[in-house]
Amino acid sequence: MRKLSWSYFLSIFIITASISAQKSTIYTHDSKDFNKAVSLFKDAQYASAQLIFNKVKETATTEELKSDCAYYAANCAIRTNQSNADELMEQFVSDYPTSVKQNQAYIEVAHYHFNQGNYPQALQWFDKVDESSLSRNDQDKFNFQKGYSFFNAKNKKEATVYLNKVVNSAEYGSQAKYYLGFMAYEGDDYKQATKYFDEVSGEEKYKEKLSYYQADMNFKLGNFQKAIDLGQKAMAKSTPLEKSELNKIIGESYFNLKKYDTAIPFLVDYKGKKGKWNNTDFYQLGYAYYKQKDYENAISQFNKIIGGKDFVAQNAYYHLGESYLNTDKKQQALNAFKNASEMDFDAAIQEDASLNYAKLSYELGNSYQSVPAVLQAFLKKYPENASRSEVEKLLIDSYISSKNYKEALVLLEKNKSPENKLAYQKVLFYRGLELYTDGNYPEALKMFTKSISEQKDPVFTARATFWKGETEYVLNDFKDALLSFKQFIGANQAAATPEFKNSNYNIAYTYFKLKEYDQAGDYFQKQIEKAPSDKVRLNDSYLRLADCRFVTSKYGPAMDAYTKVIESKSVDADYAYFQKAISYGFLAKNDKKIDDLNDFLQLYPKSEYRDDALFELANTYVAENKNDLAVKTYERLNTEFKKGSFTSRSILRQGLVYYNTDKDDQALLKFKKVAADFPRTPEALEAVATARLIYVDNGRVDEYATWVRTLDFVAVTDAELDNDTYEAAEKQFQQNNTKQAIAGFSGYVGQFPRGIHALQANYYLAQLYFSEGSESKSIPNYEYVVAQSRSEFTEQSLSRLAQIFLKNKEEQKAILILTRLENEADISQNKTFAQSNLMKLYYDKKDYPNSGIYAEKVLMNPKTDDNVKNDAQIIIARAAIETGDEAKAKVAYAKLMTIAKGELAAEALYYDAYFKNKDEKFEASNVAVQKLAKNYSSYKYFGAKGLVVMAKNFYGLKDSYQATYILENVIQNFTDFPDVVADAQTELNAIKAEESKTNSSITK
Repeated sequence: MRKLSWSYFLSIFIITASISAQKSTIYTHDSKDFNKAVSLFKDAQYASAQLIFNKVKETATTEELKSDCAYYAANCAIRTNQSNADELMEQFVSDYPTSVKQNQAYIEVAHYHFNQGNYPQALQWFDKVDESSLSRNDQDKFNFQKGYSFFNAKNKKEATVYLNKVVNSAEYGSQAKYYLGFMAYEGDDYKQATKYFDEVSGEEKYKEKLSYYQADMNFKLGNFQKAIDLGQKAMAKSTPLEKSELNKIIGESYFNLKKYDTAIPFLVDYKGKKGKWNNTDFYQLGYAYYKQKDYENAISQFNKIIGGKDFVAQNAYYHLGESYLNTDKKQQALNAFKNASEMDFDAAIQEDASLNYAKLSYELGNSYQSVPAVLQAFLKKYPENASRSEVEKLLIDSYISSKNYKEALVLLEKNKSPENKLAYQKVLFYRGLELYTDGNYPEALKMFTKSISEQKDPVFTARATFWKGETEYVLNDFKDALLSFKQFIGANQAAATPEFKNSNYNIAYTYFKLKEYDQAGDYFQKQIEKAPSDKVRLNDSYLRLADCRFVTSKYGPAMDAYTKVIESKSVDADYAYFQKAISYGFLAKNDKKIDDLNDFLQLYPKSEYRDDALFELANTYVAENKNDLAVKTYERLNTEFKKGSFTSRSILRQGLVYYNTDKDDQALLKFKKVAADFPRTPEALEAVATARLIYVDNGRVDEYATWVRTLDFVAVTDAELDNDTYEAAEKQFQQNNTKQAIAGFSGYVGQFPRGIHALQANYYLAQLYFSEGSESKSIPNYEYVVAQSRSEFTEQSLSRLAQIFLKNKEEQKAILILTRLENEADISQNKTFAQSNLMKLYYDKKDYPNSGIYAEKVLMNPKTDDNVKNDAQIIIARAAIETGDEAKAKVAYAKLMTIAKGELAAEALYYDAYFKNKDEKFEASNVAVQKLAKNYSSYKYFGAKGLVVMAKNFYGLKDSYQATYILENVIQNFTDFPDVVADAQTELNAIKAEESKTNSSITK
């Protein structure tokens, strides 16, 4: 390396000194002001000093002086807490990177931010400091402040490093130990925390805080009594937040020492984290109340535990169940035990909860799953349980008591052990009744037949035999029905059954359907004698007894029975009065017949038999040669019933009266009216034939021919061929040769579409097609009949068309035909049929006003069957719900409850619960839901909807646990019903959102 000589350095020094001498006068003034500013800075007169430093900097000619001025000015800004102080110091560092005061600037800014409480910014500047250049005192301050900044940033590792550097510092040691102790406490290193806290415990400023931490540490170490002592000592000087935490520490310590009565007030005074309790908090207070047998308060705490899935929750739900049992709230207990039984954190609790859940399911019913399934699941999971024999007995009985026969059958089919045979026979029978009620007769018949084959209980064998007969009767298998009924009354145990008292009635009707009227009448007589207290069947039996005697020409006994019906003033009294009057005619007592028919017209002005009575009265006047009265009565009939079934006949009869009394012109007027108004009817044909006789007798054949040509249904030249063709087909029809009759009538209709017998031919052809199952083929023929003027075939054709259109789901066509049938029907059953189906069709079309109108009509008819009344009542109710008329729906469902069975009863019961919930009758609503679960558990849809209502009830009763648990189970278990699940989810979200305001364990 090349060396420089000392003479080189000396020459440099001389040159520098020379230059300095030349400029000394320039520096003199600046140095004086700078020194003055430094003096003011040292005297802490920072504002004045800052002004001078800034002024000197502006005139300074050297970088060193400018640098020093910038440093001191920024330092003054820091010490006077100016808002831009750190910016000035940062500017100094940026402008003078080689200044010897750089490190001091970093530490000054760091101290400034620390003093301002801006610890993240302080750390940024502390990190720039060269620690090795700091003095001993500056190092302690630096280490403590940097360590505390890390502590504040929750960087415990770095904080520990720096604070440990000053634990022996006279100035910072106590503070460092306190914070090191606190970090050890937070890290659950209670040994280290105790060491540090003990070292500073003698200092007054730490005593208050240390008592709280020491109490908490002793609690966490299991030193509960010491935690209590320290906690109570710290209580007086603690903040409200600390007092809340100390109450928790003391209360939970007493809880762990099993001093539950002492724990309660402290646990109650705990305010929670940020005003919220968690599930453990609610559990401890609830359990403390439970141990004191204060079950109501225990419930109020346990039921706030929502959505818990841990050991604490299982314990809570189990003891919640126990608390509910002790307050006789069994439905609530069922849900709590179910929840506890589904958790496996404690096997003993799970088993006992499962047993309680099974027993309560048997007692109350279960909407979640079938009771037999619950009991079987328990036996399978806990075969060694001490209560096994008790549960097995409950299982057998549950098949009957749960009324969930469908699911019970599934289980019994899988387990056909000898001890289950009796239960199997009973369940088959009850399932058959259920299917019968729901109108599924083929399946019901299978159930009754199977039940009979089991032969385990003679009473149930007899009952199944009876209902097998009932089902066969409904299916129109009258011969087999009669056999079943006869077998029933021949069974040894028949008299012990509830069906026995009406068995004669059922046999009588079966004979009646078989048209064996003598036997039918005899059994109706037996029913009258054996069950006189059954007023409904008594009146009907007298009526049918009278009909049986009437049809077998035993008019005297018939009239006696009709008289009984009249005296009862039943809905059929008008029919009986009419039939009794007719009977006088067959006994050749026309005078008495005339009197009774006139009396009938006075007594029953709105009877559906009024037109029959007028027609019979007129005919009887004719028979008695009272022709004027006859004509007047026919006219009265035509006036009152302008489009009635007797109109064409009564006009014809008027014409015949005139003809037989030689009033030919008047007769012709009537005959021509029949031919014009009722073409192609039998009456029209008879009218034309009789008119022909008049014209021939009077020598007016040309006039007759001219008139006949105006009638499109009479072709004089083809009349003979027309008659022959029709009579050939009719002969096959009368001989029950269906295939040949169809061919004959089809040929006639094709050859004579507007022939003399076109009406009859189309009607009989339609009937033949319908009978053989070719319903679609019958439609054009029935439509031809109903398109003609009213005849004796019109009503039956309308009825058949309606049946076909309903079966084919041609709703609009069905509505048109049913509307006509309602307006034109003489037979009350047809009118009821029309109204009930119009009611259903309008409901299906969502035409709720019309469906309601027809439902009211159905209910107003006293002869309407109970099943049809059920349909009407349910449509009124449902339509009201759909249109938002809940007041009307409430009344309708209440009425439905008194008559409904099966699924309709379940629906009515659900709405009973629904409306009680609306009225805030929460407990009464729950009773209805429990009844729904107990008696109608097989109807899952309404069971699920009922559970949602029950959840709302419990929330109304401030039982959040029950509400949320039920809703969660609905969501999990009833996915087949998305609308119900959606309702449950909406309700659950609302409840959780509300409860999360006070329970930190709940996730919204």
